[in-house]
Amino acid sequence: MSRAKYVIVLADGAADLPVEALGGRTPLQAARTPHLDRIAREGRAGTLETVPEGMSPDSSVANLSVLGYDPRTAHRGRGVLEAASMGVALGPRDLAMRLNVVSVEDGRMRDHSAGHISSEEGRALARALHEALGGDGLEIHPGISYRHLLVLREALNPSDALRCFPPHDH
Repeated sequence: MSRAKYVIVLADGAADLPVEALGGRTPLQAARTPHLDRIAREGRAGTLETVPEGMSPDSSVANLSVLGYDPRTAHRGRGVLEAASMGVALGPRDLAMRLNVVSVEDGRMRDHSAGHISSEEGRALARALHEALGGDGLEIHPGISYRHLLVLREALNPSDALRCFPPHDH
C-alpha cells in the first residue's frame, strides 16, 4: 500500500514591504529563487488561512495551525514551542516565555535582536542572566542568537491575562 508523502514549505517571514532600493519590489520579489520556483512549478501550491479570526497574526499561531493543531485551544505562546525545540520539559503549572536579547539606547529599544548577535554571545548573556536571577523556580535556558527561554516552574497562577508583546512589534 502506497502512502502519500508531503513536504510543506512554510516561508515564514518571507512577506515584506517594497523597498525603494530594490525598485519598489519586496526582498522576495528581488531575490533569485530557482529552488522555490521549481518546487512551486512541480508541486502543488495554494493558499491557506492559518490564523483564526481574532487571533494574533504571528508565526506561533500560524505554525501550530499548519502542524494540525487548533490554535484557538492549543496556543500557549511562543515559549512552549521554544521549550519543545530545546528539549526542556514543562509541567502543567510551568510558564514558558520566549526571552529575546534586545539593544537599548537612550532608554529606547533600538533593535529587537541585539543586532542579530552570535549564538556564542547570546548564550553567554543568557547564562550570566541565569546566574544572576535563576533559582527558586526561575530558569533561563540559552538558545540561538538573541532567542532564549524563560521558564517559571510551578507558577502559582499561570494566567491567560498575562499580555506580552514581541519585541519586533515595537
